[in-house]
Formats: sequence, structure tokens, C-alpha cells
Amino acid sequence: MLPADKNPSCPDCETTPTLGRRDFIRVLGTTAAVAAVGLTPLQKATAARAEKQAQAEAMIFELYKSMDADQKKKLVRAWDHGVVGGKGTAARLLTHNGADGKSKIGEEYNKKQVELLDKIFRAIANGEEGYKQLSRNGRFDNSGDFEAAGALIYGEAVEGKKFSLVFCSHHLTVRCDGNSEEKTAFGGPLYYGHSPNGYATNNVFNKQTASATNLFSALSADQRKTAVMPGKWKDEHGSIPVPKKDAKVPGLAFGDMTKEQKELTQKVMLELVAPYRKEDGDEVMEIIKANGGMEKLSMAFYEEGKRNEKEPWSYWRLEGPGFVWSFRSLPHVHTFVNITSKLA
Repeated sequence: MLPADKNPSCPDCETTPTLGRRDFIRVLGTTAAVAAVGLTPLQKATAARAEKQAQAEAMIFELYKSMDADQKKKLVRAWDHGVVGGKGTAARLLTHNGADGKSKIGEEYNKKQVELLDKIFRAIANGEEGYKQLSRNGRFDNSGDFEAAGALIYGEAVEGKKFSLVFCSHHLTVRCDGNSEEKTAFGGPLYYGHSPNGYATNNVFNKQTASATNLFSALSADQRKTAVMPGKWKDEHGSIPVPKKDAKVPGLAFGDMTKEQKELTQKVMLELVAPYRKEDGDEVMEIIKANGGMEKLSMAFYEEGKRNEKEPWSYWRLEGPGFVWSFRSLPHVHTFVNITSKLA
């Protein structure tokens, strides 16, 4: 076995798949609206999120306006690009493991536009710590730096139109889209990862591994018979399916956990959403509630071969109706996320 702090090679990192991310909530987007009398707590939270997201949205409008005809031809695609005859998954909702096509920021955007894109990317992170995680210590993993990442716009980034700005680099796809994608967290599926072993302290997502391990350690022998199972990891690039409304998912149900275990599961959830704006994390919880609450989620740990006490599982999945968070820790972190209340 490779030492924990080594970066193992990964054949599935040598190709460039696709993903998409999320739109803005355009409801009551001013300070005055937030303070309006008579709003419910949920309406106030939605309004506050809209105002926060509008800060990034305005910069995207500015970026779009500054692009010349040649840039728009190369870097702007139709909102439904990839859908043919009403079939297929829109390209904006796919995941990528590197810059999508000829979209590298340092090659396709001018200096002022690069600065704007950097500000937009930072705006979707939760402060400096969130940026550190999303950027993998500013190196964007094997991409090397921000300018080697890709940035494409889907739709038309002007007031009143649907749009999605998709950033993609090695082990990363995130979006900023003004909630154009309704009832969907992060504007669509997320993909993120980091090359070090997920149990290693130099992996920026180590806290996520640690929080899941703490939950695992709290399970009884009988509970592990339900929660732990063999399985072979499968990367889910493309459209990441979510369980339907009444689907049965494997693992230990949140409702069958002890009070302590439920609290540990909630801590896992807090670590998962920590890199992103608080407003995005709040929306995740709103969607979970709309789909039936935490009681509908289950946690499953997959061994994928013989494991040891320090590295007890290879990957885990927290899932339920409209919710998938699939986290691989070995040989290094690959994670796929899709959260929506648009259920069949």
C-alpha cells in the first residue's frame, strides 16, 4: 500500500469527463426586501441567499458584457446545449475532470476578465478556508493554478435570462448561475477531489474523511452489518442519478441511529457543505427537508477489498430521495454530489 501522503496515479483522472453546477435564487434580492415585514423565516433566508448570490451574478453580467464576438463564439453555449430532440443531458449539468475543450482561463480571457473570474470563483467559496479547499491550496490540484482551469458560460448572462458559469479543472466542477436551475442545490451536480490519500492530513478534504470515520467508529457490531458492505467504486461523470421519492437505499437509515450517531451524521453534513457559501449550505438543508428530512437519508460504507483499522473503508455514500453524496477516499478523493427536489 502507498504511504498516506503520497499521490497515487489514477487512470480515471487521465480523461476529461463533464459536470454542471447551480443557478441563483432570484427572489427578493435586496436588503430592503430581506427586512420586509411579514416574511416567513424561509422567505427571509431565500431573500438573503438571493442578495448574496447577486454579488457574484453582477460580476458574471460584467464578464459577459466584456466578451467580444470571438470569445462568445468559443466560450458561450446555448442553455440546452447537448440536448437533441428533447433527449440527452444538457452539457451545463455534466461533470468535468479538467478544462472542457478550449476554455482555459489564462488562454481565452484577457487580464481584466481573469481577475473577474477569480473574484467570481472566490465568491462561491466559504471565505478563505472554503477557497483553500475548492482550489486545493490554490493549485487546483494537477492543473497547477487558476488560469489552467476552464470557464464556460451556458445561456445568456443578462438580467432576466437563464445562465450558468461552469468552472472545471482537475478534480473539480462547480457553478455560479443565479438559481437558473430551479429546486437544485449548487446549480446541478458537483464533482470534487484531491490527489492525496483521503485519510492523509495533507488532503484538503481530510476533515470530511475524519467526520465520516467518527460516525463509522460509533456504530455497533449489529449496525455495521447493515451499514458496511462490499462494493466497487464507479466514477459517475455525466448526469448523476438521484434516488426517487420512495426509493430504498442501502446502508444504515438515519432514523435507526442513536441520538449520538444522528449528531455525528449532522456533523458530516456540516463538513460536506463547509467549503461553499453558507447560503448554498442552507439551500441543501431546505431541499433535504422538502424531500422528507434527514430521516429519509441512509449512510453506507464500502470496503472494496480488505481494510484496516486506520483506513476502514474505501468510499461511502450518504443518499436518499433527491440526494446523493458519494465520497471516495482511496486511493484518493473523488466525490460526486447531486441534490434536487425535482423528483420523478
